[in-house]
Amino acid sequence: MPTRTLRLATRGSDLALRQAASVQEALEDRRYEVELVEVETEGDRITDELIHRLGKTGAFVRALDQRVMAGEVDAAVHSLKDMPTEQPPELVIAGVLERAPANDVLVTPDGESLADLPEGATVGTSSLRRRAQLLNARPDLEVEPLRGNVDTRVEKVLAPSLQAEHEARVEADKERKGHIGEDDYEPEYDQRPQEWFDSRTELERNALGREVDVEYDAIVLAEAGLRRSGLDHQVSFTRLSPTEFVPAPGQGAIAVTATENIDDLNEVLDFPRTRVETTVERTLLAELGGGCIAPIGAYAVLQGSYVHVTVQVFGPDGEDVLEASRDLPVERHGTAAADFAADLRDRGAAELIERATEAAE
Repeated sequence: MPTRTLRLATRGSDLALRQAASVQEALEDRRYEVELVEVETEGDRITDELIHRLGKTGAFVRALDQRVMAGEVDAAVHSLKDMPTEQPPELVIAGVLERAPANDVLVTPDGESLADLPEGATVGTSSLRRRAQLLNARPDLEVEPLRGNVDTRVEKVLAPSLQAEHEARVEADKERKGHIGEDDYEPEYDQRPQEWFDSRTELERNALGREVDVEYDAIVLAEAGLRRSGLDHQVSFTRLSPTEFVPAPGQGAIAVTATENIDDLNEVLDFPRTRVETTVERTLLAELGGGCIAPIGAYAVLQGSYVHVTVQVFGPDGEDVLEASRDLPVERHGTAAADFAADLRDRGAAELIERATEAAE
């Protein structure tokens, strides 16, 4: 018999529902009965605006937490990287689940690396951090805005090449029909256009029907999102090193907010290593300022009695960057991270963040 019924707020996107389902499964294994409650957020409603222009923090979080604070649900499930570092005092992060890979990936139709992309290639992202990192590594790139669910973004990068191939097959089929009866004609393709279309995956068929407004050569996504959406085996991608393309603080982690630590919610959900690592990352973000959309990367790894953390802070368009790493003692990882952030501010990090966010407005 379940010990208690819990209502969990979640966004309604496929990725959000998959994340919430992982929380639901963990709780149901401990005899909770769980109901998922879908909530539309400001970020879901406004799809034609860049994320950093939706407000400094909480575009995908606030509406869910309001349901928690109003007592309409027991807890809410979030991507930790989307959560503001400044939380209402009545809220706690009751659980941080074991983190998926924190790194970003470069998704292309054929699996090219960043170095392989042609000069002037168009890469899609709406993250100020990713934009700065891309331009810092490859100033020649054209970085264009990209929004949408993970599958939508992947479809956008696949669409141009798939549509070009489909058109070529249709033209070749027309030529084949014009040579009926000629024994010396050898078709260019072994499948007719409809047969080829039918053999594509659902993702590819959706891409073939998508209107192309920007022809992306590549896009940058979080590997965790790609995996949780079940697309990591359907597309070609290369991993970006988390110490060279430092991910957003908390990237890859799922967090559950509540107004109290309900019974053994923390015991069931919390993964201590991830809690320590993401606390270091989010403390750095909070102390440096700029909100969760600032061009800041922070990546912490627990190594014995120390937490090794790497930080990147960018100015506009990646022209200026402050990079640093430090080993923080695990027994005081929070205060040590705050001290590290103070040193970074003294070295010009705050000025870079201010310049980058002002340039993006």
